Amino acid sequence: MGKILLFSIALALAGASVAQKAEYEVAAIGFYNLENLFDTIPSPNTNDRDFLPEGRLAWNTEKYWSKQANMAKVISLLATDVTPDGVALLGVAEVENRTVLEDLVAQPALKGRNYQIVHYDSPDERGIDVGLLYQPKYFRVLGSRPVPVELKDPKTGAIDFTRDVLYVTGIFQGDTLHVMVCHWPSRRGGEAGSAWARAAAAQVCRNVADSLLALNDLTKIIVMGDLNDDPINVSLTKVLRAAKSTEGMKPGDLYNPMYALYQSGNGTLAYRDAWNLFDQIIVSKGLVWKQAGGWQLLRAVVFREPWMFQEEGAFRGYPLRTFVGDIFLNGYSDHLPVYILTVRKKQDNRP
Repeated sequence: MGKILLFSIALALAGASVAQKAEYEVAAIGFYNLENLFDTIPSPNTNDRDFLPEGRLAWNTEKYWSKQANMAKVISLLATDVTPDGVALLGVAEVENRTVLEDLVAQPALKGRNYQIVHYDSPDERGIDVGLLYQPKYFRVLGSRPVPVELKDPKTGAIDFTRDVLYVTGIFQGDTLHVMVCHWPSRRGGEAGSAWARAAAAQVCRNVADSLLALNDLTKIIVMGDLNDDPINVSLTKVLRAAKSTEGMKPGDLYNPMYALYQSGNGTLAYRDAWNLFDQIIVSKGLVWKQAGGWQLLRAVVFREPWMFQEEGAFRGYPLRTFVGDIFLNGYSDHLPVYILTVRKKQDNRP
């Protein structure tokens, strides 16, 4: 299927002459859980009491702007080894509101890229949302909406609230692209006991994908986010139908390039001295099937640099986060960011 195409492109980019490399152009699409990016201003409808100057974490202006600069530093470096523009699109999670994203894209490390924002407030009980940042030189938004995720406990019938799925459609330098940014329910209560909630969120994404693929099975779709499950879990393999390989994909299947990374021991967050790969970017057949043309998936990457990890203490080797308990570490996030590289024959299409 797309395997031969991707192999030939990889050879051209990695080992061929400069002239051959110049035949292709690269664009990166990423995701980053920003770990509780809250402002310092009380919001009546948001559970933000810990993230206030008088709150448990003594969250103040100095800490807020340090967190913003740290987030911007990481984002500014994503994929710059292959493209000076960095990530063209970036899904984000755990943001309080649009204001914190406006402050983020205005940081000196990011301001020159002119990132624009798609964001909606979610009914999540923690007061956190997802969002999408995009560079207009790559992407033009045609439409967007929040897709609610209804959580009804199968045992008690109780209704709970979580983050909406952010659905955005637009033109990605000539290709129509459909993007879902997610933050599926956590494993609170245990992995098995909470699996139904992530299955419910996965089904919402599956329903959106089905409606798009029914019109064209080569529609280009990206599902990205903190899924709170690994690539091998049922929510991914059975509900979302994210295949581990492009070989033998059935009609309607998606492809999960993070599966191989997980199998090799890669991860995006650490818990009890084990790594999980919850942060994933999943694509439809249109991004791995040669016949679809246009932008095609090259590979997936977990971004990690030595300075992003804790160097001492009980959590040595874990991602260096903003807080451990109530202790301010002035780090980055408890998650590592991920991105995919997409490639196509060089042309002059614009959004």
